[in-house]
Parts: sequence; structure tokens; C-alpha cells
Amino acid sequence: MAQRLNYASYAKELIGTLQGMTKMTKNASLDHSLIDLVTLRTSQINGCAFCVDMHAKEAKIHGERELRLYHLPVFRESPLFSEREKAALEWTETVTRLSETSVSDDLYARLREHFSEKEVTDLTCVIGIINMWNRFAVPFQTPPGSLDGLYGLDKAGLS
Repeated sequence: MAQRLNYASYAKELIGTLQGMTKMTKNASLDHSLIDLVTLRTSQINGCAFCVDMHAKEAKIHGERELRLYHLPVFRESPLFSEREKAALEWTETVTRLSETSVSDDLYARLREHFSEKEVTDLTCVIGIINMWNRFAVPFQTPPGSLDGLYGLDKAGLS
């Protein structure tokens, strides 16, 4: 697959702002493991090969167990995820699929059992930002692995 357009070269300031927002989420009130799961699950839902590749490698570098990555699409049935992670992943799916579903009070209540208001806000920011990245990488066909060297993702040992 060849990249259709190098969008970063045409919207340097906007993409720079998006990169800055992404960096800020790394300092959010959420642990890296949860951020990795959320960004990977969002990218799976959106069919973003570039971001699935990137976030699987980031998760591996951050020490995530591979089996949990394989179970991510079936997190509800998997015993490998905590109730906190399951609530975050269900929130992730719902927020990512807003056009298909509504955000129920029940889901929000389950999320609040495990997350503070600050954490819910940070989680929703992470979901929004990765959705934005997916909306660049998918239509412009950013090739998976094309930025591995730049981001140090070759250290993941996945190819």
C-alpha cells in the first residue's frame, strides 16, 4: 500500500498541535498500559492498520503481555482484563462509535465506579485524539511500520 498523501507536510501546524496533544496524554492521570489498550482498541475499531501496528508495538515496549493484545477484541469475555480496564474499553468502544450508539447512564455509572472525573476526562481525551489520528492514517493510507525507526518502535521485536 502506498501512502496517498503526506498530510503532515501540508498541515504542519495542525499536525504539530495534534502531536503535542498526543504527548500530553502520556502525562495524563492514566497508566501507560491503559492508554496503550485504549489506543490499540480504538484503532482496531476504525480499521487503522498504521495505528494498530504502532500501538501494538508501543504496548509491547511498555511491557504489555502479548496474550492480552490478542484478547483485546474479546475483552468482555477474557479473564485477562480487570473490571477497571473493561469499563475503560467499553467506554472506548462507545465513544468511538458515537454515530452507532448512545452513551448510556449505565455505562457512565460503571465507568465512574473505577475512574475519577479527571480520569474520565483524560480517558475521553485519549480516545478523541486517537480517533483523530485514525482519521488521517486511514484515508491517506499511511503504511504500517513506516515510522518505526523515527519512534523507536523497532525495539518491540515485532515485524
